[in-house]
Amino acid sequence: MSIVNRDSETMGLGRTSVAMNYFAHGMQYIDRPYFLAGTAVPDWLSAVDRKVRMRTRYVAPFADGSGTIQAEIAAGVLQHLEDDQWFHRTRAFIETSAELALLFRSALGNEDAFRPGLLGHIVTELILDGILIQQNLRLLDDYYASLQKINADAVQNAVNRMTQHATTSRLATLIGSFQQEQFLRDYLDPTQLVYRLNQVMRRIKLKQVPNEIEDVIKTAWSVVTNQIGHLLPNIPFTTHTFNKTRNSST
Repeated sequence: MSIVNRDSETMGLGRTSVAMNYFAHGMQYIDRPYFLAGTAVPDWLSAVDRKVRMRTRYVAPFADGSGTIQAEIAAGVLQHLEDDQWFHRTRAFIETSAELALLFRSALGNEDAFRPGLLGHIVTELILDGILIQQNLRLLDDYYASLQKINADAVQNAVNRMTQHATTSRLATLIGSFQQEQFLRDYLDPTQLVYRLNQVMRRIKLKQVPNEIEDVIKTAWSVVTNQIGHLLPNIPFTTHTFNKTRNSST
């Protein structure tokens, strides 16, 4: 969710385990590769180095509008943090994730009081990304083309300047896998989405969901689609609008 417009500013070998809503955070910033990378940094870190957290008070001093790699990454990180702060407090997100939690609880039973609620939260985000990708397939190509322009080591070095605890080379390795694998395309297919969801479950050490949950995913897709106008701010998320906005600013 690129919600606030900031004008100034298990990792695996093989298939990566970093499924989250990258596209929604970054789709408005395709023409700024390192800003775009910054919008992905908090989720990349959650996959490879959970002890390293991006905190606004440490990141903000680096977002000085200078246009340097460091400044762009910092601004992108702040964008992500502001997006999440807005999004997770909206009535639409709370109600949609609760509705999806009920769907998962009905399908999985009451063996786990915690997992359905978490699944409702995660799947709301993944499906929101899937819907935006479905509406903007050409923009997804641009998203990955932009990320191909970044240097993974430069991103890792920038991150280490903005955190209390340095991350390891695993972040740079993950970025390389993310650039090549392009797994966001999997969000359009219920089977692959369940696979990605189970990667998240493994990463946070929770029981995986069965393949039969695909039917719940299909129902959840309809629920999120019906709420899309309330889950996003008053910004038309379309390729046409993106290009029009970008061209008017140049």
